[in-house]
Amino acid sequence: MRGLVACGTLFLVTGCSHVEDLYHNVFHGAPPAPAQRDKADFTYRIGPGDTLNIFVWRNPELTTTVPVRPDGKFSTPLVDDLQASSKTTSELARDIEKVLAEYIRDPLVTVTVGGFVGEYTEQVRVVGQASKPTALPYRKGMTALDVMIMVGGLTEYAAGNRATIVRMNGQEKQQYRVKLEDLVRDGDIRANVEMQPGDILIIPESWF
Repeated sequence: MRGLVACGTLFLVTGCSHVEDLYHNVFHGAPPAPAQRDKADFTYRIGPGDTLNIFVWRNPELTTTVPVRPDGKFSTPLVDDLQASSKTTSELARDIEKVLAEYIRDPLVTVTVGGFVGEYTEQVRVVGQASKPTALPYRKGMTALDVMIMVGGLTEYAAGNRATIVRMNGQEKQQYRVKLEDLVRDGDIRANVEMQPGDILIIPESWF
């Protein structure tokens, strides 16, 4: 199997060196992902696709459940095209109260979220050799193992131990190594790491 071992004469000249350079620069140059994230509190912010449960005290006719539209806004009786995306539930409740104050005395509003999707920039994205590549709403305490369970694990051709997490640290983009094969297929819990809002988990295909 000389051709397979050498990647083929043409690929050896033009392909293998490129793949090796890419592997060295992207994977070996990336530090291991931190096992735990900073303990700063995570505050959920509403995103398009979320379902809002809006309760207006003493006004059942204004209590309703509505979706957040793709433009990040929603409408209810007496409230037209109010921005919801990027706000917390408390912030949105106060905004609704300001609008309703024009129509009713001392409105008291409570907002809860169902059908979580979350703000686009805080979703965790999984690309490459996952069984179901997708974008997931971030949950406080979410780990790489949680993510892999939700995307159905690795494909047959995944190079799980060459996976990387792309993460924004302030204004800079950082890349970290994560050994998903050890975690998922060997059950090595030491390979588990905490995810952060906005992480991109990249799972490459095995070269051979």
